[in-house]
Amino acid sequence: MELNGKTAIVTGASSGIGAATAKKLAAHGVKVGLAARRLDRLQALVSEIEAAGGKAIALEMDVTDQASVSAGVATLHKTYGRIDIAFNNAGLMPISDIASLKLEEWHRMVDVNIKGLFNTVAAVLPVMQAQKSGHIINTSSIAGRKTFPGLGVYYATKHAVAAFSDILRMEISPEFNIRVTSLQPGAVESELFEHISDENYRARMEQLKEQMTFLKSADIADAILYALQAPDHVDVAELFIMPTEQPW
Repeated sequence: MELNGKTAIVTGASSGIGAATAKKLAAHGVKVGLAARRLDRLQALVSEIEAAGGKAIALEMDVTDQASVSAGVATLHKTYGRIDIAFNNAGLMPISDIASLKLEEWHRMVDVNIKGLFNTVAAVLPVMQAQKSGHIINTSSIAGRKTFPGLGVYYATKHAVAAFSDILRMEISPEFNIRVTSLQPGAVESELFEHISDENYRARMEQLKEQMTFLKSADIADAILYALQAPDHVDVAELFIMPTEQPW
């Protein structure tokens, strides 16, 4: 895909991978809809992108609210006339043992990591189908390929994202020329650890930073650009990206 002049929506754009990817896209001429709940951060990012010569708008959006997502996508479509890229990046990782029965956290992960992605795909897909073009990138994880104790519900959500992405590709790519990529990073520096309420697991996650050099958000953004800029007949269906030092 030639990126200059295209339009993208990025969920979870207020920090981390979402913010880094939004800036990279804007630097390549993409008009970016920045979607998240923290409007102040989005507005600051819009200012940063515009100062660098790019184009972006802030979309105050809660991915768990279908009406909020539909409204945000409609605003982006009305503003720029098309939607070529959807990066479903919003996610939570409040890990804990299953026996701790943190049901509220479980349901919140399902709502954001799975239902939030469904809401966004459902909102952008009709636009892309009408255009007969587009690229949907869904953030799964190493957690969509492997399993480890303590991450049962989180891993369940990311396995769901990986499976949904593959079937979405099978169903829509041939007929509508819409590419789908399942993004599967390993350890990345992000705000995900801040969601962990279990102090033991949070400490263990922080200790990992002493054992390896984590990926940066910009590393993931570069990988996304690689998938987007592949020739039109090429669909990078999976991107499995690991720190060199990560042994598992």
